[in-house]
Amino acid sequence: MAEKKKTTIVLFSGDYDKAMAAYIIANGAAAYDHEVTIFHTFWGLNALRKDNHQPVKKGLLESMFGKMMPQGAAKLGLSKMNFFGLGKLMINKVMKKHNAMELPNLVEMAREQDVKLIACTMTMDLLGLQKEELLDEIEYGGVGAYIGDAEDGNVNLFI
Repeated sequence: MAEKKKTTIVLFSGDYDKAMAAYIIANGAAAYDHEVTIFHTFWGLNALRKDNHQPVKKGLLESMFGKMMPQGAAKLGLSKMNFFGLGKLMINKVMKKHNAMELPNLVEMAREQDVKLIACTMTMDLLGLQKEELLDEIEYGGVGAYIGDAEDGNVNLFI
C-alpha cells in the first residue's frame, strides 16, 4: 500500500489573503487525501484566535499585543490595498458574488478534514497569547512539531 502523501504549511503571515491561500491549499491537499499540517507562527497565530475577547490575566506588554492584534480569522486585514479595511470589505463582496468561501469557513473546513492545526508555543509566549484565546481542539508545539511533519513532506510551503 502506498504511503499517504504529506503537505505542510508554515503560516507566518497574518494577512487575510495570504491566510486564505494557505487554507485553500490545505483544504485542497486534504481533499486529495494528503496528511496536512499548518504550523501557525508569529502573525499567522491570529487566524487561530477566537473572535471574541477572552478574559485572561496578562502583563501590560502582553495585553497591549493582544489589543493590537486582530481577534480571529475574519478580522485579518489584506496584505495590499487594505485601505483601512475598505479593501477587505470589497474583496468580501466580490467573494460573496462568486460564492467563494471566506477565511473563517475555510478554517472550519480544514478542521472538519482533520488538517492538523498547530499553534507555535514559542510565539505564543513572545506575544503573550494563551490557549484560552485560541480555537478549541488545535495542537500546540514548537518548531520540532513542524519539522517532525515536514521532514517526510511531499509539499512544504512557507506563507
